[in-house]
Amino acid sequence: MPASRTEFAAAVTAAADERAREVLGGVEALLAGDPHHRAVMSAAKALAACAVNPASALFGSEEAAAAAGRLVAHLSWMQAGNGLFDGENFASPPDTAFTINDLCDAYALIEGADWLRPLASALAAIAAAAAEPLRLGGVHTPNHRWELCSALARLHRHWPDPRLVERIDQWLAEGVDIDADGWYSERSANYALHVSNPSLTAIGTILDRPALLDLVVRSLEAIAAAALPDGTVETVHSRRQDQRGSIRLAPFLMQFRRFAIERGRGDFAAVAEELSAEIADPAGTLAEILLEPALAGPLPPAEPRRPGTAVFGASGLAVARCGDFAVSVYGGSDYGAQGRIRSGLATNPTFLRLFAGEAVLDSVRLSRDFFGLGPFRAQGLEAAGNTFVLRERAGAAYYGPLPAEFRREDANYSLVDEGRFSAAMDFGHRPAEEVALTTEVQVVLGDREAQIRVEADPARVRQVLELSFRDGGQLEGVRPVEGGFELEAGAAAYRRGEDLISVEVDATAPFTRGYHPGEDYTHLSGSDAAQGIRLYIPLPGTGRCTVVLRAG
Repeated sequence: MPASRTEFAAAVTAAADERAREVLGGVEALLAGDPHHRAVMSAAKALAACAVNPASALFGSEEAAAAAGRLVAHLSWMQAGNGLFDGENFASPPDTAFTINDLCDAYALIEGADWLRPLASALAAIAAAAAEPLRLGGVHTPNHRWELCSALARLHRHWPDPRLVERIDQWLAEGVDIDADGWYSERSANYALHVSNPSLTAIGTILDRPALLDLVVRSLEAIAAAALPDGTVETVHSRRQDQRGSIRLAPFLMQFRRFAIERGRGDFAAVAEELSAEIADPAGTLAEILLEPALAGPLPPAEPRRPGTAVFGASGLAVARCGDFAVSVYGGSDYGAQGRIRSGLATNPTFLRLFAGEAVLDSVRLSRDFFGLGPFRAQGLEAAGNTFVLRERAGAAYYGPLPAEFRREDANYSLVDEGRFSAAMDFGHRPAEEVALTTEVQVVLGDREAQIRVEADPARVRQVLELSFRDGGQLEGVRPVEGGFELEAGAAAYRRGEDLISVEVDATAPFTRGYHPGEDYTHLSGSDAAQGIRLYIPLPGTGRCTVVLRAG
């Protein structure tokens, strides 16, 4: 594992050289296709970083310089007359900002190299055309603000213009959208990794705004606390696309390394040491240590992570970890307040995940047939020691006849959304009788175990717990049913390699149907069903069930 400045820089150089060779071998194919402007600039940056790195096998390479020149010329051709780039979003300031950030770093790497002056001039021309539309441009999402500001800061560093800083200050005056727990408003590890953290770091460093760097440190503290034994970061609470996927911790290497060195953080040093075996972004990492050599320096003494539980109250998330055992409990869905499935909302119905070495329970959900409202999504998390309580109240109404004053002879009533569906029924003026379902899930953590207690009222609602185990292992003590498996008796186990998760149930009922995503999905013939090996545990007629999960 690289420890000294020389060892780490050598590892980064070797990985970056490999990446640059891939770029050289793929330039023709890249330009012959329909490349994204970000991919073109990223490829040019990789070549530029190696070309100016004295330790690189491509140092001073005319081949690399020529290929980078071709890429930048193509990038110039892709730039519209308004100075912006098109992609999946038309004339997009934030998408252009991503490319300009890479461009400015490449320019910083080569601006002192006389033999690369034509390449630097070409980059400067693209930057000059983009500066004004970026200064005046708008955004779509919260993280775009900081990406745009970081591009403006980099432009200002090379081509000073006080108007760029004024625009940055306008955006920053809104306040940075990070909570006390260290999560940005989108609660996304993906966007913290790729956008918010690097952007705020650039702004804070270039414009000497140390308070922004404090926010990045807070974000990294949350990321470290939500790191899981499989090398990923918990994303179940995210409001973005990663809420149904996973984000690896490895690409955070340089962020942890930077603040471990700059602030003497032994806890960050431990994370950086753990991640140093993999250079996830070789060209970007090389550019960072060439522009800021101190980042290749030795880390402070590492402080290994201690067992414990992190509770993120604003996100409704708790992550407990002890070695290779971890449990995530989640109750922070936006669905109860918003009443819809929408990009930008946290709606993942998974409320528990459990890690036991190679044996991983990726998702526990509670599905039910109740007016097509979909699975249980908790409306908050209450934490008391090792006990976590999740609650939800879901309701639907039956509507009576319209009062006389709202009736129409033509029967042409307003088309409105009543919460579950839309109809020309003028729901707002009708008397309504609500039917409600209240559900409480209690999770109690013990020594390498988690106990789940479910209680629902009314009890006669058909409900089923779905346990989705990661592919690659085997379930024992089960028999197949449609879409998965059910218990043969009161216990089962999932085994992968030498690791095992046992499942014990105090009461169950015959299997009738598995997971139901709700009408938000089914009316579009869609689903948000979990993947993996699924074990179904139907709740008995009492509406109560206790499941104990133990790591073997």
